[in-house]
Amino acid sequence: MTLHPASLLLLTAVSGLASAAPASITRDHDSILAMQGQYTVDFAFDETVLLKPGYERAPAMRSGGDEVVVVVEDSPTRIVLQHLLVDAKSGHVTKHWRQDWVYQAPSRFEFSADQTWQVRPVDATLNQGAWTQCVYEVSDAPRYCGTGKWTYDNNVPTWTSDTSWRPLPRREYTRRSDYNALAVVNRHTLTPNGWTHEQFNTKVQRNADGSQVEIAREFGFNDYIRTTEVDFTPALDYWKATAGFWAQVRQRWAAHLDKAPGVHLKTKLDGMAMIIPLFEQAEAVQGGAAVDTAKIDAVFVQFVEPAP
Repeated sequence: MTLHPASLLLLTAVSGLASAAPASITRDHDSILAMQGQYTVDFAFDETVLLKPGYERAPAMRSGGDEVVVVVEDSPTRIVLQHLLVDAKSGHVTKHWRQDWVYQAPSRFEFSADQTWQVRPVDATLNQGAWTQCVYEVSDAPRYCGTGKWTYDNNVPTWTSDTSWRPLPRREYTRRSDYNALAVVNRHTLTPNGWTHEQFNTKVQRNADGSQVEIAREFGFNDYIRTTEVDFTPALDYWKATAGFWAQVRQRWAAHLDKAPGVHLKTKLDGMAMIIPLFEQAEAVQGGAAVDTAKIDAVFVQFVEPAP
């Protein structure tokens, strides 16, 4: 991947990795695991530097919710965390995003074109002592990966990724058509009250001829604040009932994402063609139905194929 000059400067500014001695794998593991728990979350996104002539800054975006993060897998070199949203008033549960962490992962998927993620080796110089975080959307479809080291300067656990590509987030692709990719540096930090996720985004129009136009930079800040004021029982009950179903879904995604060439989705950008039937199947399982692997397979046969 060719890094944008602006992104290179940003990565240098935010990473600070070179000055820090590598932490032990156990300390890193425990830092990742510390992100589990119950949180009230604030989401904030602000466009900062405007890069395209004539472009006008988009309005700031603010939202929030109540979210529990549960551990799906836990080994010394691999941790899987599932996020579940719950509406405090109604108790409605939404399976949210997922983050997988792998120590010195041999490969990762990279967003290469609309609805296409190619599996590529992780550069050896980047990978030494590093963790790769891969993020998935509500259907467990891929979103993006990043690789970087945990640092502990002044006893502040912080992980900073390299610059990598991701598709437009759901908050954007329903209302934007002037760019089609984000070049992103992600930073996770443990705090006394929980943890934070900072996103240093560059909005880019990637063209078919290989040219790129940078639109604007954006800073995203997700603040996970521990809470004991929200009843997360509905979310925990949902996951207990449907974990086996979603394990089957993850297994089918892994068949495409654990090795080259990767995956191409035959859906619109919103992915609803897959999200709706998978969520309906999960709801049936929660209601007592058996996991129907044939129905899961049917969704994947219809909408998923190897990347070109």
